[in-house]
Amino acid sequence: MPRTTLTQRINIDSMKIKDLIENFEADLDEKASRKLCVSRRSDDDLGASNLASCKSQGLRARDGNKSHKLGKGPTSRTKVGGKKIKGKRYGGPLPDWS
Repeated sequence: MPRTTLTQRINIDSMKIKDLIENFEADLDEKASRKLCVSRRSDDDLGASNLASCKSQGLRARDGNKSHKLGKGPTSRTKVGGKKIKGKRYGGPLPDWS
């Protein structure tokens, strides 16, 4: 009889851990709020995840010298540094590489 009780207890505990993991993953998928993205906070003061989310939503300018093809024509390659361009997830032309 104690063996059955032990098995049930392990199953209950593993369910709780699974629920915690699912909640944690759901928190990671949340986008940064518009209020945070358009605030006067510097990029250095935002967390990396929030900054990436703001850039993907097109609410903060991108940085760097990277260029992407934003269309199908031969002249569609554009440097994205300093521009507010949305990512694919938010209806923009930039691809999602994750």
